[in-house]
Amino acid sequence: MIVLREAKSEDAPQIAPLINLIFDEMQLEELEDVPEPDLEKVIAMAYRTRAYLSGIANTVVAEADGQVVGVAFGYPGENEDRVDEVLRRLSDKSAAFDQPFEAESETDGNEWYLDSIAVSPDYQGHGVGRQLLNVLPKVAAKNDEKVIGLNVDFDNPGAMKLYARNGYQVVGTRMIGDHAYYHMQRDVQEPALAQA
Repeated sequence: MIVLREAKSEDAPQIAPLINLIFDEMQLEELEDVPEPDLEKVIAMAYRTRAYLSGIANTVVAEADGQVVGVAFGYPGENEDRVDEVLRRLSDKSAAFDQPFEAESETDGNEWYLDSIAVSPDYQGHGVGRQLLNVLPKVAAKNDEKVIGLNVDFDNPGAMKLYARNGYQVVGTRMIGDHAYYHMQRDVQEPALAQA
């Protein structure tokens, strides 16, 4: 059984490898030379902060058998600079980084931005991503946001279909690193189109 809940600081070591899956897919040049254990250590430190858990951002986890098997992380668009500053500051303190990690802007604001959603490879295809997406309108509404936005890589049609089935529509495109992304949004009040 999958349980969805707000993340706690003690979840950070299990969240870090899931978030690192996204960094791997993004192939960010500035992270190429950072050893994976060091990157995951910095990610874990970020997910221990109040800012990432329930301050300027929100983190929701999917838990199965006492293990975190999925995570969704987002924030009101106007908080993007403050969210990015957490990772920049923590990476600046790590000897593994030649320079602090400077995240590119991913949202135009005016939305609750789903920065990251990841599911453990062992649990992919079991509806965990859909369950995480279904809880996000409540999270966005608690932040007084009317729209949820996200970016999906042009090269990830499976994720694009999942988002479309959950009511997201393409509203633009953007480059992040060397990858092209569709920017998708959905209204918080709008129900998902299908649960298939």
